[in-house]
Amino acid sequence: MSPAKNINNHSKNDSKNYPKQRIIIFTLIAAAIIAFFAFDLSHYLSFSYLKENQLLFNDYYQANPILVSILFFIVYVISVALSVPGATLLTLVGGAVFGFIWGLILISFASSIGATLAFLVSRFLLRDSVQNRFGSHLERINEGVKKEGAFYLFTLRLVPVFPFFMINLVMALTPIKTRTFYWVSQVGMLAGTAVYVNAGTQLGQLESASGILSLPLIISFTLLGIFPLLAKKVLNILAANQVYKGIKKPEKFDRNLIVIGAGAAGLVTSYIAAAVKAKVTLIEKNKMGGDCLNTGCVPSKALIRSAKFKSHVARAKQFGFQDTETQFKFKEIMQRVQRVISQVEPHDSIERYTKLGVECLQGAATITSPFSVEVNGKTLTTKNIVIATGARPFIPPLEGLEEMGYLTSDNLWDLDTLPKQFLILGGGPIGCELAQSFARLGSQVIQVERNARLMKREDPEVSDIVQARFRQEGIDLRLQHQAQRFALIDGNKTLICTNTKGESVSIVFDEVLIALGRKANVSGFGFETLDIPLTRQGTIEVNDYLQTKYPNIYACGDVAGPYQFTHTAAHQAWYASVNSLFRGLKAFKADYSVIPWATFTDPEVARVGLNELEANEQNIAYEISQFGIDDLDRAIADEEAHGFIKVLTKPGKDKILGVTIVGEHAGDLIAEYVMAMRHGIGLNKILSTIHIYPTLAEANKYVAGQWKQAHKPEKILHWLERFHQWRRNER
Repeated sequence: MSPAKNINNHSKNDSKNYPKQRIIIFTLIAAAIIAFFAFDLSHYLSFSYLKENQLLFNDYYQANPILVSILFFIVYVISVALSVPGATLLTLVGGAVFGFIWGLILISFASSIGATLAFLVSRFLLRDSVQNRFGSHLERINEGVKKEGAFYLFTLRLVPVFPFFMINLVMALTPIKTRTFYWVSQVGMLAGTAVYVNAGTQLGQLESASGILSLPLIISFTLLGIFPLLAKKVLNILAANQVYKGIKKPEKFDRNLIVIGAGAAGLVTSYIAAAVKAKVTLIEKNKMGGDCLNTGCVPSKALIRSAKFKSHVARAKQFGFQDTETQFKFKEIMQRVQRVISQVEPHDSIERYTKLGVECLQGAATITSPFSVEVNGKTLTTKNIVIATGARPFIPPLEGLEEMGYLTSDNLWDLDTLPKQFLILGGGPIGCELAQSFARLGSQVIQVERNARLMKREDPEVSDIVQARFRQEGIDLRLQHQAQRFALIDGNKTLICTNTKGESVSIVFDEVLIALGRKANVSGFGFETLDIPLTRQGTIEVNDYLQTKYPNIYACGDVAGPYQFTHTAAHQAWYASVNSLFRGLKAFKADYSVIPWATFTDPEVARVGLNELEANEQNIAYEISQFGIDDLDRAIADEEAHGFIKVLTKPGKDKILGVTIVGEHAGDLIAEYVMAMRHGIGLNKILSTIHIYPTLAEANKYVAGQWKQAHKPEKILHWLERFHQWRRNER
């Protein structure tokens, strides 16, 4: 077993890097606050003291108006900046001594400046450590503050039930800008300040400071505080309706929902709509099942399985057999791929979905308005539209590529002859899966990747293991090679690329597969006429509820991103369907907190949550517990003793931040961690769960054991050792 590792993320913001200035500032503030209470300075800010000395204050002000104003302003700023009690009573003094107008001016600016100083001190001392430790939990709050921080702060400032000093300290931990904090505080506190200053002008008639805010006044302030949020809600509704300006809305609708695209996202969306008895129409211009069934997940896994069987035959000696050979025709392997597609096809068929209550139409859909879709010459009206048009392979604008007769994951399955020299452009999941499969079937595969390693989103040791296996199996890896152009040279198809030294490299091939990612399908169905914005990645821009610019038009799956996985498309489909059908009553934000994925190379690579790369990029502290699968009994028995499970946890706790698995059936083993993360289950509970022996799943228990070993209670064990020593000496 590999020893457990405890690795904290050492970033520039980590607590161990606190500069001396922070310690000095913290010490000075602490000393000032201690002195305030030690010397009973709060006595001078008591209500009774102020009333007793009101005349003295007034007389001194009349004799020295400028000096008193300056001193009062400084004292007020300091008291607010240090967050010591007394701001309310100082405000009363300001009203009593300076009158309403001048008192309001002095106190309004002093309170805002003091609050901003407290804000800056809190941000300097605390924000980095809080964000480092709780960053993953604060992500949504941070995003909300970035977008609507002014509204949040304005509301808090208007409602007197929220402690003034606490708002200063807490808002400092968020991403709100300092200038925004200042001007919102200046405006937001004005009404409350005016009430207290006015009360101060009547100080002689007041019996206590608590009498200033009556229940009706508190309710009024609370309603005033809620007003910005209500106003924003109304403005959002008005803005949403504004996009329909000039568009005629039907008096009634033929359907509750029209779904465009019958891939994973479209199928699940329509299925859910039919399940809740909505009238739903599903439109597909090509084949039901989309890319996943016809050109993606299903055919690729069928090919991978055939190629893996051949690799096992090549390893016959490892399993105790003599050398063996297997004869095959590539055409028959591709026929098997088509047979697998045909067997899965009924799951996504028109017949099945029609029985489920979905109206299925074959044809090209065109959105003619936010409330109408045309198909096969007929216009259908609908309350809502869900765009689930998927994605297609990205084709780079490389000179000469069109003349090469290139392949993609779309048309690869039409091959009936095994390529001899097979060039694969791209080192991501699709490129890697197909590179290994064709190499195992006998192609001489040359894989070109511009980055320094394959599968760049994974941790470096993951790439190292996959690359080592690829080279062992004869794949010619050309890493850090940038494709420049294609050409016919001496009758040979050739890729010209450059390496890290800037040298030109020529690669001859028979067939080329372009595997450089996928591009969202946002054309060909009237999308252009809607003027809906796209993201930088070329996907449809949607909000947290998967709505586009038009509140009744939703997008999900590959066309919306941010993840282009079949299971994520199905996950989004639930939100798109429910949010569209129950819009105005209840809405759910799409949850991407626990998204797993796998690359089906050999060894498989599966991941959920953070890996080390991402944790370091996001300055999230973590510990590592790692178990080498080479030490697992079942893996040894299966001749698959390779790979590892690496779990990232919160420092000192068993809460799982992320898991990476490299090895046989990694895509299946990861499921236990997906469930654990989704439902807040830690490594302790995984450790206490019985796993069947001998199985690969035992590795999940063993890595939890590694965590436990690294966090064993040393002091308790020491006393237990002494206890047992005492028991041995009993008579």
